[in-house]
This record gives sequence, C-alpha cells and structure tokens, in this order.
Amino acid sequence: MKVPFLDLKAQYTAIKNEIDEAIAQVIDTCAFAGGPFVEKFEYEFAQLCNCEHAIGVGSGTEALWLSLSALGIGKGDEVITVPNTFIATAEAISLCGAKPVFVDIDENSYNMDVVQIRGAITRKTKAIIPVHLFGRMADMDPIMEIAKEYELFVVEDACQAHGAEYKEKKAGSIGTAGCFSFYPGKNLGAYGDAGAVTTNDRHLADRIRRRRDHGQKQKYIHVEIGCNARMDGLQGAILSVKLKNITKWNDKRRNIAALYDQLLPDNNWLNKPKRTLNGKHVYHIYAVRTNQRDRLVKHLHQNQIQTGIHYPIPIHLQEAYREEYGDTHFPIAEKCCSELLSLPIYPEMPVEFIEHVSEQLKMFEETVG
Repeated sequence: MKVPFLDLKAQYTAIKNEIDEAIAQVIDTCAFAGGPFVEKFEYEFAQLCNCEHAIGVGSGTEALWLSLSALGIGKGDEVITVPNTFIATAEAISLCGAKPVFVDIDENSYNMDVVQIRGAITRKTKAIIPVHLFGRMADMDPIMEIAKEYELFVVEDACQAHGAEYKEKKAGSIGTAGCFSFYPGKNLGAYGDAGAVTTNDRHLADRIRRRRDHGQKQKYIHVEIGCNARMDGLQGAILSVKLKNITKWNDKRRNIAALYDQLLPDNNWLNKPKRTLNGKHVYHIYAVRTNQRDRLVKHLHQNQIQTGIHYPIPIHLQEAYREEYGDTHFPIAEKCCSELLSLPIYPEMPVEFIEHVSEQLKMFEETVG
C-alpha cells in the first residue's frame, strides 16, 4: 500500500468545480495583481483570525519581513526567536538588518521555552517571534507579559497554524502582528506562493499595505521605500474557496491525530505529540520523536510510506548562520532536530492509510532492541 506524505490532488478533486469557477472569474475580469479577489480574501481571513486587518502578500517570508520592517526594526536591533523552525523566520530578521537571537525550546511542545526569554533580552532587543510549530501555538500569555514589561513587539510566526487557538484566541490575533504562509502544503494552501499579515493595529496595517506595493499611498504617489510583495488575484480567489473548508479540514486533522495517538505504539523509543491542554492544535505536521529515526525512515520507505523531517538542521548550525552562531548550543532544539519524524497527515487521508502506517510502526517496534 502506497501512502503519500501529502495528497494535494485529492483536495483539489473534492472542490474542483468551485476552484475552476474561481480561477475563471479572475481570468474573465483580468484582476491578476491584488484587486477585488485579494480584498475579499483579506476580509474573510481577518474574520477567521478574529482580527481587524489582514493584508495579503506574496509569501510567508514576506509577511514576516514586512511586519518587522513596518515596525521599524533594522540595523543594530535584535529579535528573539527559536532555532528549530524553517529558515524564513530568522531570514526575515536578517533581511531587516537586525540580528536573530535564539532561545531553546520546550521539549514537550517544541515551541519557545518562555523561561529562557528574559535571559536573552538586551538593550538592543526590539521584538520576539514565537513560532507556532507544527500547528500548536506557543505559550502566549507569558510571552505577552514579558513583551509588555520590556516594551517589545510580538510577531507571531503562524505560518503552520491557520485556525489554531490558544485559550480561545486565534493564532495571529494575540501579538502585534501574525504572519501566515499559504504555501501549497499548508492547512490553508494556495496554488503557488502567498502569505498574509494579521493585526489589530490600523497604522501598522496601512504601513504594510503601502510597503507591499512599492510604498504607494495611491498610484504613482510613493511615500516610502517598499517592494513588490502583493498577493496575486488568482491566489486570493483560490484561498477564498479553500477558506470555507478550513475548519472542517482542521477537525479532520485532529481526528487523524487522535487515531494515530490511539494506534501507535506507546513505549520508550517513540514519543507521540503531547496533547494541547490550553488550546486547539491544528496538526499541520504530526511529528513523532525517536532515537531510531534513520532506521525507521528506511523501514517505512521500504513499505511505501512517505515521511518528512521538519527540520533536520537547526538554524544556528545552517551554513548561512554557522559562522556567527557555530559556538552556541541549544541542546533541546538540537536533540529534537535529530529525532523528529513527520508522519503522513492530510484531511483526505483514508483510515486504512493511518492503520497501515501504525501497523508498520508496530512491526518496526519488534526490531528495536
């Protein structure tokens, strides 16, 4: 039985007629760059996130970079984040001319260890970027308390957390801004690159809107330096169709995760994701931890089960950052990066696929000495 890690074709097939109609409408009206389809999606996405504003941009990376830039973060500033994330989190900080400052993670949630934040704050610190990794939100209350105490911005990296909740508050609605990616494989995915920023700060929203469009206040009136970071009309229309399904799809992901929790072996060589007690996990990734990862990957692949690794090398050890951070050590993040393994999960995943994956893990367990 062949089990894909992700099946975008299955999702498209389920909503094909609506998607095709939405694409045709964009082509018929030639509203390709920004325009009414993007504005419609922005309004709908802001409602999903319980925010006053959503600004569609070209990618999650641009969402992070534009947010930091619009907050005035630049050369000589420091931004606290974590090393176990996609490089875009740190990259956005660096692109602003600021310095990423890493803190280690909590071993249970894989999110920022809030106890370590104060020790990383200096007079140069301007912001904190907590990453809601794998669809589980970071522990936001203490983060916001520290930010208030030190007058810091909080930019939520919610690129894997569409619709996730923390104490009944939606991802992207708690910090100064929230940043989302709509890369095709996300819980809410475009058919190409796209992203968004959410915020309740009208002035910040206005700055980001200008900066995504060459700093224009109105056509050919440029009041600041910006760039081309607009969302395409096609992506806005596609995302509006998909947005109607996101709650249902997230519920299905939680159901799949619950079935994995029930079926997977419970032992000392395999750690399943810990339950979220203070919110709703949306399981963008279902990641188990094992010190037998390489052997397990080989076993699963031999049995036609695709897997992923998010992320094999922490940012401070990546070649792009190693020269500056090579002497630093984040033991929990490094351990997790060497042990985490992402199992297949997507809303359309048949039960027999989940059972097959679980059976193969049980079979592998018999080989573990």
